[in-house]
Amino acid sequence: MKRQLRALAAAGLLLGSSLVAVALGGNASADTQICEQYGSTVIQSRYVVQNNRWGTTAQQCINVTGSGFEITTLNGSSPTNGAPTAYPSVFFGCHYTNCSPGTNLPIQVSQISSATSSISYRYVSGATYNASYDIWLDPSPKRDGVNQMEIMIWLNRQGPIQPIGSVVGTTNLAGRTWEVWRGSNGSNNVISYVAPSAISSLNFSVLDFINDVRNRGAITNSWYLTSIQAGFEPWQGGVGLAVTSFSASVNGGGNPTTPPPTTPPPGNAACAVKYTANSWNNGFTADVQITNTGSSAINGWTLNYSLPSGQTVTNAWNATVSQSGSAVTARNAGHNGSIAPGGTASFGYQGTLSGSYSSPTSFSLNGATCSRN
Repeated sequence: MKRQLRALAAAGLLLGSSLVAVALGGNASADTQICEQYGSTVIQSRYVVQNNRWGTTAQQCINVTGSGFEITTLNGSSPTNGAPTAYPSVFFGCHYTNCSPGTNLPIQVSQISSATSSISYRYVSGATYNASYDIWLDPSPKRDGVNQMEIMIWLNRQGPIQPIGSVVGTTNLAGRTWEVWRGSNGSNNVISYVAPSAISSLNFSVLDFINDVRNRGAITNSWYLTSIQAGFEPWQGGVGLAVTSFSASVNGGGNPTTPPPTTPPPGNAACAVKYTANSWNNGFTADVQITNTGSSAINGWTLNYSLPSGQTVTNAWNATVSQSGSAVTARNAGHNGSIAPGGTASFGYQGTLSGSYSSPTSFSLNGATCSRN
């Protein structure tokens, strides 16, 4: 997935004349060197190891072993305030039409009874990088292109780099405390869990992180897990970085989810929205109140709607509000993510206005259409 994460980061990359090409889908028994930009091979007849150099034209090579890989050549570097040079990694699932042998991914989140993984890293000094474990999800069982949600677990961060977005709090998962970041890179949404100090190995439940993201309103149980990946994002240096072992297992047996209808029958909506605006010549403010009209608590919410032409959100409070064209996505803050039956949550924002003012007419909360108050 990393090859297109930052819009045009991979555009125009050239293949060097000295690159060693490895056939896609081969099986590495003895050590195998990959220098081709997106070259990959299979290990243990189960996982795919990929070079995945997308942020630089300089040569990068990895040495693939029976249990992982090591970066052996890394000639490129990137400014620390931008994207990394690559994401050499090992994965289980599907990545840009390349699926690991025998994988049962994509699988709907509601169908997962357990998802576990184990990872071990070897680190080096004097380089700028992160050791990242990626979990990719999408509303559809997607096997190609960019997914809509990326979960990043930063097990080690070296140098002046930071995740996409901003800090939204902390949480306890896998027996540890993590700093949680949330944002978007322009192609997909990202929630990152950053370890306060380096972790060289971890045996954990992938499903725990997926459930935490769901509880934040970023996905629903009807979404699909498409791949899980472990590797490095290097900015400067990094020769000698290695994934020494990797394993992943995703088991079905959960309860399949039937997506809710686009428009629930009248009276059956689980939410109601009150939208109160104040406008002037070239600007406006809006206060939005969400009421839980259902019989169970809402734990984490995402409100979607469209603003009329000429309206642009500039700043918001009590929610993370993003806009793409006319489409607006508002996600709960840390303090108002839970709405009890009959309870409310509110947020607001300010925007610029061109032309006459009108309010949005329809809203959906976590995929269900809301009524209007």
